[in-house]
Amino acid sequence: MKKLMRSRKNKMIAGVCGGIAEYFNQDPTLVRIIYVLVSIFSIAFPGILVYIILWLIIPESEIS
Repeated sequence: MKKLMRSRKNKMIAGVCGGIAEYFNQDPTLVRIIYVLVSIFSIAFPGILVYIILWLIIPESEIS
């Protein structure tokens, strides 16, 4: 069973988008672009808040 973990190898800031991309077997760049677009169209603040919350609750991957 796969677990949602923050990525260590596909990391820009905290590895949240990289971890989501690994979980869904997608390209990390695509996930980042989608995240940025959703954040911009929701007036950015909720997107930043969600990212920080995910950063705090998703554990970091043990595998480098």
